[in-house]
Amino acid sequence: MRKLVRAARSLAAVALPLAATAAALTLTATSALAAVYQSSDQWASYSTGGYTIYNDEWGSGHGTQTLWVNSASNWGVFSTQPSTSGVKSYANDSKSIGAALNSLHSVTSSFNESNPGSGNWESAYDIWLNGSGIEVMVWTYVKGNVGPLGSSVGTVTLDGNTWTLYAGNNGSNPTYSFVRSGNESSGTVNLLDLLKYLENTKKYFSNPTLSTVQYGWEISGTGNAQLNFTMNSYSASTS
Repeated sequence: MRKLVRAARSLAAVALPLAATAAALTLTATSALAAVYQSSDQWASYSTGGYTIYNDEWGSGHGTQTLWVNSASNWGVFSTQPSTSGVKSYANDSKSIGAALNSLHSVTSSFNESNPGSGNWESAYDIWLNGSGIEVMVWTYVKGNVGPLGSSVGTVTLDGNTWTLYAGNNGSNPTYSFVRSGNESSGTVNLLDLLKYLENTKKYFSNPTLSTVQYGWEISGTGNAQLNFTMNSYSASTS
């Protein structure tokens, strides 16, 4: 889903060790060569297994990006972007839900990704409520000079993870962003607990429709070098 440009600010990041970076590049190259779908189209998308994977190079001044897909849980992009201000793309794995938040007992998602050791980008969930009326982002990995829209409204620890919460508005809808205190390239996130915190503790909304859950990389710049992003496994589920 197309997104609006966010203001950038510096956040701490952890570089991948050289050996891990080399392994990630090898895995990406092998997976991409065997891909069942590949496209460099700006708006390329591929649907499989109840998910749709988007290239989504929506930002002003974007460079080039190639999406490859083996399955809903194994896909990635080769992205070459200028290091100018603003988000250039949001390559993501999207699942439509369409259920009232208070009717759900569980909303969880698991991911395992291989990330580059340079550039300006973050790995993030983009959760849409009431169609595109409310946006909730959940940042799991931050690299370089990027930051969420809005201002910090404090920290919260849920399910063993500590998040800084930001609240703002992109001009079309309110946007709330959870930024994890430490980078995580694999794990399981209890998305329902985060949404319930916004609803019950912060009182930002009341029983909205959970419309869409997306996860991927919001890429602002790669220094005009090709960077490789790989999703090794991914799932999102509700009950």
